Amino acid sequence: MESVRVRQHIGNDGILHLEIPVGVIDREVEVMVIYQPVQVLVATASPLAQLYGVCANDPISLDTQGVAETLDDDLTGAFD
Repeated sequence: MESVRVRQHIGNDGILHLEIPVGVIDREVEVMVIYQPVQVLVATASPLAQLYGVCANDPISLDTQGVAETLDDDLTGAFD
């Protein structure tokens, strides 16, 4: 048994037309068709202004400890 996955468009007539070469000649085969409508995702470009305030409910935590000494050593010369 072989499995073939294809994506086809069904026109206004509502009939699915399939032409699938299978490499079998002069033999009977049993064919099962399972179809599922494809959900088309439309990508829309949103302006940056629409993103304003999306993190308004996320708290920003500040501490008074500063940067750890071990991190200071790793960053030496990083911003020169």
